[in-house]
Amino acid sequence: MQLKDKVAFVTGSASGIGKEIAILFAQEGAKLVIADLNKEAADATAAELRQTGAEAIGVAVDVTNEAQVDASVEEAAKAFGGIDILVSNAGIQIVHPVEEFAFADWKKMLAIHLDGAFLTTKACLKHMYAQGRGGSIIYMGSVHSKEASLLKAPYVTAKHGLIGLAKTVAKEGAKHGVRANVICPGFVRTPLVEKQIPEQAKTLGITEEQVIKNVMLKETVDGEFTTTDDVARVALLFAAFPTNALTGQSLVVSHGWFMQ
Repeated sequence: MQLKDKVAFVTGSASGIGKEIAILFAQEGAKLVIADLNKEAADATAAELRQTGAEAIGVAVDVTNEAQVDASVEEAAKAFGGIDILVSNAGIQIVHPVEEFAFADWKKMLAIHLDGAFLTTKACLKHMYAQGRGGSIIYMGSVHSKEASLLKAPYVTAKHGLIGLAKTVAKEGAKHGVRANVICPGFVRTPLVEKQIPEQAKTLGITEEQVIKNVMLKETVDGEFTTTDDVARVALLFAAFPTNALTGQSLVVSHGWFMQ
C-alpha cells in the first residue's frame, strides 16, 4: 500500500493510460479523483473502483478551462481533504504536415497538453503547499518529449514543453516537498494511437501494417508496443518516491525506442 490515504487527481483517467494509472493507484491505497471531459465515463470508472473497495469520485473537467479546473480541484480537495498527487495525463492527437496544419488545431493541441498541465498544476500546488505534507506532480510526456516524428509538430512541441514545466515546478516545489517528473512512453496501443494508424497510413501512402512496423515500432529493441501497465508502474514509482532525490526528471518507457 505505497499510496495509502494519498489523494490522486488524474486527468483523462476514464480510459487508456489514465485509467490504468488510477486502477494501480487505487490498489496501492490511494483515493482517486477521476477527472475527465466525459463526466459519464468518469463516474463509471469511479464506480468500478469503488466496487473494488477503493474511494473514488468522478469529476467533469475541460483542462483548458481555468474555472473548470479550479472548481474540480476544489471539489476533490473538499471530498478527500486535500490533494497529494496530480497526474496530468489528458491529451489528444492531430497529425498533418506543418504546411497543412490549421492554426486552430495547433492552438487546440497546445492548450490541452500545455495549458492543461499548467492550470492543473497551479490549482493543485496551492493545496499541496498549504497542506504541508509534500506531493508529487506527474506529467504524461512522450518519446516525443525527446525527439521528433513526422506530422506531429504541435504534439512534439507540447511534449518538449512539459519537461521545461516539470523542471521549473521541481525547483519551486522543493522547499515544500513537492516533486515533479515526466513519464515519456513510446507508442501505447490506446484509442489515441489506434486513430493515428489509418491517418498516418493515408498521409504517408503506406499500409497500416507498415505504419506499425516501420514507423511506430521501428526503433524499439523488440518490436513491441509499450503497455498501459508499463506506464502505470512508472507513475507509481514517481508518486510513491519518498524524497526530493527523484525530481525534475523525465523517464522514457519505450522498449528502447529512445535511449538516453
